[in-house]
Amino acid sequence: MDDTFGWLDVDEIAIRLHEAHPGVDPLSLRFTALRGLVEKLPGFTPDPDHPVNEKILETIQMAWHDEREGNVKEDEEG
Repeated sequence: MDDTFGWLDVDEIAIRLHEAHPGVDPLSLRFTALRGLVEKLPGFTPDPDHPVNEKILETIQMAWHDEREGNVKEDEEG
């Protein structure tokens, strides 16, 4: 099984960022910092046909925020 992912795998990136940095508020990060965190994730392999841009970073940021908020709500309910 191939465990690599790239910039277009937004949901996978969001999950991995949440797991790697559970205490980080993604909305507090600059895109340069977010990009650095993504690039350091194990298995991340950028695809030269799909370079990163601001729209992708914003989508990752919001998906990570949603992942974080979903887990907070689960903790409150459980």
